[in-house]
Amino acid sequence: MKEKIIVSACLLADGYKYDGTNNLNKSLERLKDKYEFIMVCPEVFGGLSTPREPSEQVGDKVVSSKGVDVTYEFELGAKKSLEIAKNNGCKIAILKKRSPSCGRDYIYDGTFNHKVIAGDGVFVKILKENNFTIYTEDEIDKLI
Repeated sequence: MKEKIIVSACLLADGYKYDGTNNLNKSLERLKDKYEFIMVCPEVFGGLSTPREPSEQVGDKVVSSKGVDVTYEFELGAKKSLEIAKNNGCKIAILKKRSPSCGRDYIYDGTFNHKVIAGDGVFVKILKENNFTIYTEDEIDKLI
């Protein structure tokens, strides 16, 4: 039986990235023999649509590029995604770097100018609190 791992939906399929496209990562194919992917999108699970305005963290809040506070949706989606992870026995996640939900160690700085700062996305924070091992799409080789 394959170990189940959480994977950011935008790395696997169309329609999950904020603009309705994807961040498809073909390197994930190399892991399919070893792992079963449990696809999550905290933003969508929190009630946000795709496409939608891009969002970034600003202090303790998450705001869209038009200034709309979407913190509640991000937090709700993170909680729902964690519940899915726990219900599937997952302890590992491969998530989209720099995302306001899924970014690990570095996220966009809230200016919408593609600048990054040290920090974790909303979902990553809750995963760390629950002792998950988190990888970005740049670290897939570590799981082979």
